[in-house]
Amino acid sequence: MFQMRKQKRRFVRKKSAPRIDLFGWKDKIAYMCGDFGNDFFFILASSFLMVFYTNVLGIPGALVGTLFLVSRCVDAFTDIGMGRIVDRSQPTAAGRYRPWIKRMMIPVVTAGVLMFVPWVANLPYGVRVAYIFITYILWGSFCYTGINIPYGSMASAITDKPGERAMLSTFRSIGASLAGMFVGSLTPLFVYTTDAAGNQVLQGNRVFIVACVFALLALICYTICYKWSTERIIVDNSSQKQLSAKDLVKALATNRALLSMIAAAIVSLLSMLLAQSMNMYLYMDYFKNIGAMSVAGMMMTVCTLLLAPFSGKIAAKFGKKEASAVGLLFSAAIYAFLFIARIQNAWVYCGILLFANLGSGIFNLMLWAFISDVIDYQTVQTGSCDGGTVYGVYSFSRKIGQALAGGLGGFVISAIGYQVSTGQAIVQSASVTNAIYSVTTGVPAIGFVIIALILIFWYPLSKKKMAEIKTKLDAMNKEV
Repeated sequence: MFQMRKQKRRFVRKKSAPRIDLFGWKDKIAYMCGDFGNDFFFILASSFLMVFYTNVLGIPGALVGTLFLVSRCVDAFTDIGMGRIVDRSQPTAAGRYRPWIKRMMIPVVTAGVLMFVPWVANLPYGVRVAYIFITYILWGSFCYTGINIPYGSMASAITDKPGERAMLSTFRSIGASLAGMFVGSLTPLFVYTTDAAGNQVLQGNRVFIVACVFALLALICYTICYKWSTERIIVDNSSQKQLSAKDLVKALATNRALLSMIAAAIVSLLSMLLAQSMNMYLYMDYFKNIGAMSVAGMMMTVCTLLLAPFSGKIAAKFGKKEASAVGLLFSAAIYAFLFIARIQNAWVYCGILLFANLGSGIFNLMLWAFISDVIDYQTVQTGSCDGGTVYGVYSFSRKIGQALAGGLGGFVISAIGYQVSTGQAIVQSASVTNAIYSVTTGVPAIGFVIIALILIFWYPLSKKKMAEIKTKLDAMNKEV
């Protein structure tokens, strides 16, 4: 355990503004738009990129999985490196984090569009493989990292009040849900056509058009995030004692809250994104009903909007840790029922899935408030402000979960004998479609139980513990 060091923090207002507005709706909408913009391509890549690579570009699923895993190795350096850059940078008139949104929004959407160029299918196989490696790593490991790490860390600079931070987490989740509605509900209706045999065929040219439209929408969202957000809490690093690299690594490695949340994030993304990547095949080959997939995606947004007004009250009454664990166990039970029942009707499946989304939605709404609590816990443990680095480590862990989900998705598709094609549909065997159903329902059932157990037995920041941490932080701030 580290000795508590007196925290030398100086909170200043931006010199360019004579007055800073109070926290309000503009901040909530701005922060919502940040994740709205991020998730246009994050969800598009999670939901469609593997199918695009296999069915349009003709790349084997196992090789796509390898690409996802290799890019995460690169992220080990770029995510944490970006966090250190943010922590050590001096604030400008626009703040410390906001300028990165302005700098990186054009590069990130450009890189996103490049991933979905369909004409690459006409190139030699080796060139196609090189192209997907270069464009995917450019987007995920560099451009997305360059905008997401500052954006995620910015919540601690917008406000230092726990209730307002919880609202930022809720509105960030709403932004992700709105992006999910656009990508998950509307996109399948446009990018697929039905052939004479009733099979759903992905059209590469249409996917590219969707990517271009999403690029424009993402730029609008990033602009709103930049223009409407306000950094009120600015730490002057020139007066703050920094941990040495050795002490920082030791602090991170012994941070129980961070380690348990990393484990929860990896399992969560492994469960949800693996199921999400398999969803395309589930509705396309098992149910043969892409329209139902759109409805299922919209229901996830509806669940988020229904829960959002109550998330703060639920957290205040029961605690984030406690409420999330109960919700996840409930969702796991619903997925276990789906796994056993082997539902044949897509609409019945969607109706039951609604209840599962309600359970997991509680955890998803509180997710970003969890990491704010982890940052506060780190500050109390070490006396040093390293929020950007903590978020960078956490972001890297989330990408590990994303990579494992995408990688395993590719390996699973190959292992169960899924037949890929370029431009024409192939009727999959019953054993393949049944295996797709089992993975899509069984993985979330197991994953959500594991996450709930992590929260209950490993994650230390209960409602009572967070009250103690807030008291200690208030005492530290009074000292300076």
